[in-house]
Amino acid sequence: MNISSIVVKTLPEHVQTVIENLRSTDFCEVHFHDTTGRIVVTIEGEDISEEMRKLKLIQGMPQVLSADLAYAYSERELALAREHITMMKDAVPDFLKE
Repeated sequence: MNISSIVVKTLPEHVQTVIENLRSTDFCEVHFHDTTGRIVVTIEGEDISEEMRKLKLIQGMPQVLSADLAYAYSERELALAREHITMMKDAVPDFLKE
């Protein structure tokens, strides 16, 4: 499972309309917005291609000026990193052990 946050930008006068459009979808969740036109949403996907499909749908919405990835989390990458750390636990050079 991947989870990513997206910063959506629109003109200040379109914030409420864009928020309503985002909330009417079944592929993202709105968390925050400000008066300058920035909206923070999260998307989830089984893999990066599903997340990219959802990002492109957001980018193509009416009144959206831009939608950019701000943060991404991948359970698979975390599992691989933990495995690597476990395998390398005794790989500390002797001069660093002193």
